[in-house]
Amino acid sequence: MPTRAQSPAWLCSLLAEKFFTPCLLHELAKKNEKNIFCLDCVAAICPHCLSLHRSHRLLQVRRYVYHDVIRLEDLEKLIDCAFVQAYTTNSAKVVFLNQRPQSRPFKGSGSICNTCKRSLQEPYHFCSLACKVEYLVRCEGSISRYLYDCAYLPLSDLGCGHQEGGLREMDDGQMTPSSILDGEISLRTSSSSGSSGNNGGTAGGATMICTATTEFVRRKRRSGGNSSHSRIAPAPPSVSSALPASSRRKGVPQRSPFF
Repeated sequence: MPTRAQSPAWLCSLLAEKFFTPCLLHELAKKNEKNIFCLDCVAAICPHCLSLHRSHRLLQVRRYVYHDVIRLEDLEKLIDCAFVQAYTTNSAKVVFLNQRPQSRPFKGSGSICNTCKRSLQEPYHFCSLACKVEYLVRCEGSISRYLYDCAYLPLSDLGCGHQEGGLREMDDGQMTPSSILDGEISLRTSSSSGSSGNNGGTAGGATMICTATTEFVRRKRRSGGNSSHSRIAPAPPSVSSALPASSRRKGVPQRSPFF
């Protein structure tokens, strides 16, 4: 982690802060997670603290695959984010603040992060803002020429909530559970629509056969059993035929004719 002599105080605090933890000033309030960073106070705040920081420069921190991200559009007003890999979510590009743990080192060809050796897409060289800052401090000793002056930085939107699902991770080829669920719904919908055509052996075809059988029984009951369908489809054998003679129901008695 770069020292305050090598980078501004707000950047060191931003990269070291633990976001989405309860705010100590609003412990009993709902939605009290710290997901906003105030550059003027160099501190993380929750949505209930906004009334005291309306005129300050604010950054909203979001969650993407359980890690902290910031919109690229907002972060580029403060620091040069060139060659940091961005990800698209909710029609906006975001970048990771810090490195993410890796299960195993990358062993292949292609672009990798110059700091943590994570696999990247071309033409990126850093997987997070922290990786670029660490690389610049190690190679150049300072990042002052990569910083921008920004006197006004409001929140990008009024909502301060965060989302943790329904996003696709590009670098590892993994998906969050909600994205997998969306795919399953899509497959079920396509299979049902496809089976309603010529394929009668799928689940959709079975549903159509069951509906047709029900309609046939209704028509047979309405017609009193004298329709032509009753001759084509004989009635199933009676359950009483399988019972012993003592438990069978007696039929209508037949009387002998009178002379």
